[in-house]
Amino acid sequence: MNFQQLRSIREACRCGYNLTEVANVLYTSQPGVSRQIREVEEELGVDIFERNGKRLTGLTEPGKGILPIIERLLLEAENLRQAGNDYSDQARGTLAIATTHTQARYVLPKVVQQFRLAFPEVRIALQQSAPEHIAEWVLSGKADIGIATEGLSAFKDLVSFPCYEWNHVVVVPDGHSLLTHAELSLADLAKYPLITYDVGFTGRGHIDDAFRQAGLRTDIVLTAMDSDVIQQYVALGLGVGLVASMAIETGNENQRAQGLRTISASHLFQSNVTRLAVRRGAYLRAYTYDFIQKFAPDLSREDIRAALAENEV
Repeated sequence: MNFQQLRSIREACRCGYNLTEVANVLYTSQPGVSRQIREVEEELGVDIFERNGKRLTGLTEPGKGILPIIERLLLEAENLRQAGNDYSDQARGTLAIATTHTQARYVLPKVVQQFRLAFPEVRIALQQSAPEHIAEWVLSGKADIGIATEGLSAFKDLVSFPCYEWNHVVVVPDGHSLLTHAELSLADLAKYPLITYDVGFTGRGHIDDAFRQAGLRTDIVLTAMDSDVIQQYVALGLGVGLVASMAIETGNENQRAQGLRTISASHLFQSNVTRLAVRRGAYLRAYTYDFIQKFAPDLSREDIRAALAENEV
């Protein structure tokens, strides 16, 4: 039994039992994948997969018990490799970060800049996607760190840390009637077409919850993942924007150029918490700890190690 055989079994589950896709992921052939799976089954004396002819259709009962063991073995093999790299060359490697557009565009640039000054020989692979994909990438080992506001705390195999709180703000064109209100209300906002984030992105759930609890119907005419896109359509007069505060704090010059104004909405919507997550049981390189602390200065290495140890019990 070898690690390539175990990877074939793991990837078969991840790829929905599609052996052609498994072969592509592992850079091998479909007959080779089938052979590796069969060799493990023969060595163990049990069928790991249910089959319809030659096609895999699911896990057998023994397979359901064997898969977590295979996952742990492959994780520990990766940890061993990472530990070797760490001890042989602590300042060289690749740090893969999966995050949303908002974090990549507005929060991470300064952190990455500081990190690169401290670790000039560490390459950064920045991957942007939806929170559920971010979680999947960290769980699969394709990313070392995941950063998002939504979803990361829902995965039991991720250890996530609260990093900072932020609020939404209202964005309107200069001269808009909402600028005359002493204190904005949800009822005031509900009178206008709204432009905000896609469902599942950048605290959108708190926006929907606030209007729902107030019994107000909204007309959300356009949604996007990108704060800049939202502001662009607000500038065109298509509606009132609801965006993340950090998109405004770091983009005031662009906002002024578009003729936009900001109104506080911290009293209208629940605060949001951006979280950073790593895979439970993963070995963290020394520079990974450093990056986490630069992103969330209130977290110490002891905090991170304690959380990882707690989740391994």
